[in-house]
Amino acid sequence: MKTLVSLDLLEKFMTDVFIGLGVPRKDAEICANVLITADRRGIDSHGIGRLKPIYYDRIKDGILSPVTNIEVVKETPTTAVIDGHNGMGHVIGKHAMAMAIEKAQHLGMGMVACRNSSHYGIAGYYALMATDSDMVGITGTNARPSIAPTFGVENMLGTNPITIGAPSDEPFPFLIDCATSVTQRGKIEVLDRQHQDTPDGWVVGVKGKSRSDTHQILQDLVDGTAALLPLGGAGDGSGGHKGYGWATAVEIFSAAFQNGNFLKALSGYQDGKKIPYNLGHYFLAINPEFFVGAEAFKKTAGNILRQLRASRKAPGHDRIYTAGEKEYLTSQERDKNGTPVSEPLQKQLITMRDELGLTEYQFNFAPSARN
Repeated sequence: MKTLVSLDLLEKFMTDVFIGLGVPRKDAEICANVLITADRRGIDSHGIGRLKPIYYDRIKDGILSPVTNIEVVKETPTTAVIDGHNGMGHVIGKHAMAMAIEKAQHLGMGMVACRNSSHYGIAGYYALMATDSDMVGITGTNARPSIAPTFGVENMLGTNPITIGAPSDEPFPFLIDCATSVTQRGKIEVLDRQHQDTPDGWVVGVKGKSRSDTHQILQDLVDGTAALLPLGGAGDGSGGHKGYGWATAVEIFSAAFQNGNFLKALSGYQDGKKIPYNLGHYFLAINPEFFVGAEAFKKTAGNILRQLRASRKAPGHDRIYTAGEKEYLTSQERDKNGTPVSEPLQKQLITMRDELGLTEYQFNFAPSARN
């Protein structure tokens, strides 16, 4: 049973949870805003469903610092390397993209690489920061090992999103924000909460066979006995080598620009004990004013999107979408009606509420009409 809960209520609750864990209020508000942006846009794999297992539990385990101390390691007029010292990835990410945007405002481009960071939520949040400033935003991050290389069965690469946002003259920007794997760990977590099998072609076992046992898959991804397949699937016949190549490119960009950890060093374990993940990110802002001007850029981008949506439809389909459009439409609907919260997630919210003594949240979980 799912219920609809207001976005404002969930964002306030998440802010108070982060504060209860020792995150300073300003930083807590950033973290909560990144997560609720995912729920608002329908990316349920990266919203409040990630609050407990990713952030709450890691802070309690002592492998994620609730207080974020950002150090500028090296800086030039157009570039920077910063060290997040295992603080909150959302805070580090927002700071880094703001730096890149400021540099691009003055010199046309800005790029910031981050070391010793943590999970930063949806990558699209930071690309949207750039599009809100009439700039192109590009970001990526490495992550704990999940993806097997083409022709391999060992999880080596993270789900490594490559994310690009571009402003347009439409009510919403172009935004492509997706993993370089067929699916992501977060979607398997959603399936687990819903007690559903994992579809064939998403996960491979050590014997090279497709896996569907969702709950066990989540454990085996940690143990290294299951792996996500790269975008395009197994082998190279359907283009799996392309997803593998893009995941590797993100790994290189995320690690090499800041001389950080990569691949198995991001597992979060050492000698059987949990340790910080020490993730790397990169953020790039490009200012169209230094090329053709922001308005001309946005008009061309808008014309491309409109012509794509107006092209001939396949039988049985009456609409073509462009990247970011579905999320924009979902955000309009969820702003009015709230976001669905499953029963397992409701239990997590209640657990966090009770453990932190947030008694003012009495959660009136009302059934969703769409169940």
